[in-house]
Amino acid sequence: MTYKTLILATVAAAVLVTPAFAQTKEDPAVTACKATGLIALQAKSPDITDIVFDMESLAVSAADTKVEDVSVKTVVLGEAYLSRKGVTGKSDRFVCLLGDKGKVLLTFFTAQ
Repeated sequence: MTYKTLILATVAAAVLVTPAFAQTKEDPAVTACKATGLIALQAKSPDITDIVFDMESLAVSAADTKVEDVSVKTVVLGEAYLSRKGVTGKSDRFVCLLGDKGKVLLTFFTAQ
């Protein structure tokens, strides 16, 4: 599966899902996205110490779609702030796809 295919499918999935805004950061999908996103970001940039999600912008949406042969069950979209050594920078947009049993398939951050 190529990143181009995955990004196109993500956009299509985001259009086809019904948003349900997260009420708390204890939402299991949000927790999973934060944990795996932090691990992935720290692998590329060890100075990143935390991810702070903007709860006002966060949307957790149920999905019932596939990217090639991989089921996507939840899409989390929003803005996040990356902390480097305790200093929080500008917001970044992110997309997180979760599959069966809440397994994170992809977390993608992009600078605005």
